[in-house]
Amino acid sequence: MILATGHLLLIRTYHSAGLKNFLQKFAYKIGGEVIEAKDWLGYDKRNYARTGTTGQVISGDRATDPNYDGINMYGDETTADIRTAVLNTIGSSAAPFLKNFIDNLNDGQPINVSRTGYAENEIISPNTSNYKINSALHYKITPGTEAILSGYWGMGNTVYTGSERYSLKNLWMGQYKFELNNKNWMVRGYTTQENSGESYNATVTARLFNENWKPSGGSTGWFSQYAQSYLASRLGGMSDNAAQALARSTADIGRPVAGSAAFAEGFDKVRNIPIGAGGGLFVDRSALYMLEGQYNLTELTGKFADVLVGANFKEYDLSSNGTLFADGGGIIAIKEYGSYLQASKNLFDEAVRLSLTGRYDKNENFKGRFTPRASAIFRVAKNKNIRLSFQTAYRFPSTQQQWIDLDVGSSTRLLGGVPYFQQKYSLNGNSYQLSTLTSSSTPFTITPFKPESVNSLELGYKGLALDDKLIVDFYSYYGQYQDFLSRTLLVKPKATYSLASINNAIATHSSVANVADIYSIPVNSPEKVKNYGFGASLSYQLPAGYLASANISSDDLTDVPTGFIAYFNTPKYRTNLSFGNNGLGERKLIGFNIAYRWQDKFLFQGDFANDNLPAIHTLDAQISYKIPATKAMVKIGANNLLNQYYVNAVGNSIVGGLYYVSFAYNVF
Repeated sequence: MILATGHLLLIRTYHSAGLKNFLQKFAYKIGGEVIEAKDWLGYDKRNYARTGTTGQVISGDRATDPNYDGINMYGDETTADIRTAVLNTIGSSAAPFLKNFIDNLNDGQPINVSRTGYAENEIISPNTSNYKINSALHYKITPGTEAILSGYWGMGNTVYTGSERYSLKNLWMGQYKFELNNKNWMVRGYTTQENSGESYNATVTARLFNENWKPSGGSTGWFSQYAQSYLASRLGGMSDNAAQALARSTADIGRPVAGSAAFAEGFDKVRNIPIGAGGGLFVDRSALYMLEGQYNLTELTGKFADVLVGANFKEYDLSSNGTLFADGGGIIAIKEYGSYLQASKNLFDEAVRLSLTGRYDKNENFKGRFTPRASAIFRVAKNKNIRLSFQTAYRFPSTQQQWIDLDVGSSTRLLGGVPYFQQKYSLNGNSYQLSTLTSSSTPFTITPFKPESVNSLELGYKGLALDDKLIVDFYSYYGQYQDFLSRTLLVKPKATYSLASINNAIATHSSVANVADIYSIPVNSPEKVKNYGFGASLSYQLPAGYLASANISSDDLTDVPTGFIAYFNTPKYRTNLSFGNNGLGERKLIGFNIAYRWQDKFLFQGDFANDNLPAIHTLDAQISYKIPATKAMVKIGANNLLNQYYVNAVGNSIVGGLYYVSFAYNVF
């Protein structure tokens, strides 16, 4: 059991007795885990200028910016230019004598206004609960062959950031597996089944909740009420800021207060209606089926080489009722298969270990690809090895990159890359790349969607030094991607708008969604993208059982073309330092460990939000005490001991310190 300052309850139970034996043939294993916690939530209320699924943090808040869109505020993504939506109509027909006054408001520029949103803690519960059960039956068919039937099942609640913030409520997932294991071969089949339960998109739900309470459009809608109040206040001599504030309070009259019965009833109604049918519920019942096998031919080929052969078949069944994928007409099945052969051999009196691998993979939506790999380990001295490898790899686009069709709440649709979407939304020859818009009207040409491939070279060293008390490990690598998979934004001007209108909206931080339809599509980079990095670690055994270690690593991605979003999201540098001892005292019952972690600042790119994340510094500490009589151990510790709050993605929860006490029985 682990208790963390009243926030976390963790119970783990396992029953196996070393896999309880019956007649040396049959055994079983049962385990379970319960976690109850009050999770951190997102509290980033900085103002964000959205341009589709990209954007930037800008100055202002609800009091100073009528078009405020807080990162962790929901419902305020709905925005309109009240000049074009309401005021121009008043000036041209309802009250022509006010036309000149209206035309000169805000120096004739757009008057963009967003609806009033709700904070994350007002629409998402911080209570996290997870329940897990696993079990397995083992049967010895022969002394060398074992059959295993196992299952893993879990259910729980948590919060997730993807294209939006999602409340995963009563989500459950199960994996069920049957396998036969032999010293020379293996056959395994398993399926993963998922059910999204009552999970909902917080952004979409909040926007639709606002619409259910009071529609945005229409002569009596929210924006109309806002615009009319704003105009009356300006005619009465009010300043722009004061008129905006009064207009908002007027349009918000009757707005349900978070936490009230009316709010709970209205919000629950919307979150339980599927996406696309007027609500924020996503209905994911997708499944994976996998069959794989491997045979070790070494008994037959051992004089020449150690040889492994294997093959696999995989099927994804996408089933979201049109709330996530373009599967409104029924389940989308995607089939993949592959095979491989690996040969390894020791050379020069085991001074060199050489491995060669060839693999072929095929996805039904893409051409197959053969990928060879080679690696070698050189023993340059006792306990000192150099490793070298050359690899080619091939990645098929993910199921979402192929078939996602999701409105992400900022008048933007995330689309897959299969030709179906280009036809459905008339994208080819009728769209423009958002981040490279100029006065030119040359349309963006969508090229055939392909898997990405990479060639990489890695060099490493591992060895002992200083009388075998120091372990040194180092690696470096370089990779070059062909057809690197990323995303880009396309826009299609709405009927009454031009390309110039879109450019003006971008320049003035206005909502591009008011003048264009926006689509985020997966694309292949037309240029070769490079990836390189290194890592090094030292571990030194000090006297009296003390151990000190340090490591540093670095990763970088370059040559991503302008307008393509890589989502690399990796700090360039990371390091860890630790110091500890597992056996202090005369009986060596006391242990401790202190670890310092640091990572560099970096630009985070995500469909939800983008921004530079600051560097992270945290200190972890733990002390333990062994109880030999019962083979038990008590631990007291902390992750992020100094409670240095940080985020690991824009819009994610702010993470603080976690303090715990644990008791474990029969562990040594």
